[in-house]
Amino acid sequence: MTNNATNETILRPPAVAGLFYPADSAQLHKEVQTYLRTASNAPETEPVPKAIIVPHAGYVYSGPVAASAYARLLPSRDRIRRVVLLGPSHRVPFHGLATSSVDAFVTPLGQIPLDQQAITSLGNLPQVQRLDTAHAEEHSLEVHLPFLQETINHFQLVPLVVGDTRPVEVAEVLERLWGDTETLIIISSDLSHYHDYTTAQRLDRDTSTAIEHLQVETLQAENACGYIPISGLLYLARKRNLHVSTIDLRNSGDTAGPRDKVVGYGAYVVH
Repeated sequence: MTNNATNETILRPPAVAGLFYPADSAQLHKEVQTYLRTASNAPETEPVPKAIIVPHAGYVYSGPVAASAYARLLPSRDRIRRVVLLGPSHRVPFHGLATSSVDAFVTPLGQIPLDQQAITSLGNLPQVQRLDTAHAEEHSLEVHLPFLQETINHFQLVPLVVGDTRPVEVAEVLERLWGDTETLIIISSDLSHYHDYTTAQRLDRDTSTAIEHLQVETLQAENACGYIPISGLLYLARKRNLHVSTIDLRNSGDTAGPRDKVVGYGAYVVH
């Protein structure tokens, strides 16, 4: 977290630029645009999703899968004004959900302002706290920011790192932030970890079926590292009679890695 001495803007600088994605802005722009161009297009009759579930590995591994969901946002690039982004905590253990006290998150493509009014609206929820240490080195949110900058023209961000909490508590937060067509919900999660290729395919197909059928009760940490925020979204989707579709399901053995120990990646849209 840095303090710009000129205007006192408090920034959360990128932590994994140059590791998970390119640190050079021109290279990053070119790479994300390539992923988006090669992603399969949604049917013309399909509405823009209210929420998406997307993976958060290095771009060489999960970028093509994430792009399949982000490409579906392009028709609403001028309509979406707020993005609520949730991902699991990988580095800092804590209870509940963590917001940030900074003014903006930064990527090589520029600054993304936080929606301070929306964050303040969560202040009376006991499961929500401001915890900048949870955000400082966390990649599960950061890797999505360049994709958002390349698919949405102007938006404010509500970043939430999810710790040890219950899906119903996540659902309560999402319901408060749900909004209308101007608000997009994003859940960041990979799927199975470090199985052989064939086993991972089977496990991830089962997980995708559970997600499509809104089976909150069946998801566990071994299914997806972001199973808690996914479950929170599914809990609310079930309450609101929404449906989930799998639009891409691959693993690192399909994209850029060996097949003896793979990580699964899925992209899902919620309508």
